[in-house]
This record gives sequence, C-alpha cells and structure tokens, in this order.
Amino acid sequence: MRADASQQRETNVANHPSAEKRNRQNIKRRARNTHVRTTVRTVVKRVRVALDLGNATEAKTALEVAVRRIDQAVSKGVFHASTGSRYVSRLMAQVAALAKPA
Repeated sequence: MRADASQQRETNVANHPSAEKRNRQNIKRRARNTHVRTTVRTVVKRVRVALDLGNATEAKTALEVAVRRIDQAVSKGVFHASTGSRYVSRLMAQVAALAKPA
C-alpha cells in the first residue's frame, strides 16, 4: 500500500499549469525535508549512543554536531522552532547530567 501511495503522489493529477508547478515543488521539498529529517535523526542517535556508553567527551562532540544540524533544520522550516529547541534542550540536559557526576 505504501508503494501505491508514493506512486500516487508522483503522478501528475493537476489540470492547471500553476497546480503542476506546485506538484513539482512539493516533490522537491518533500525529498529535501526527508533528507534533513533523517540526518537530524542520525546525529541525535549518535549523541544517545554516546550517552548510553557513558562516553562524555564523545557525547559532547556529537552534541555540537547535532545542535548545528537541528538549528539548520529549524531555519529551513523542516522543524518548528519549539521542536528544535526542545530537542536541543533535552540532549544538553542529558549530556550535562552525564558529565556532572564524574
């Protein structure tokens, strides 16, 4: 069913040139947003893996990359500003908690 849904998205059902253009733009934006979203998930996962291993230095370096990527995603409109802020805040709190007892 997913294959049918993705094929349906890419078929051109528009009857007006402006609607056809919107479809083309939406396809490009969807691909760009998917790429940005998966990149953010990957860098956040690297921070969480470092946290699970208890490696504070690796977690801090991964956090710097994650914050940069999250901010980029917010600036591109992939994430709402509050969502990006929440992600950064929670990750920073976890990294700080790991570094504090040591």
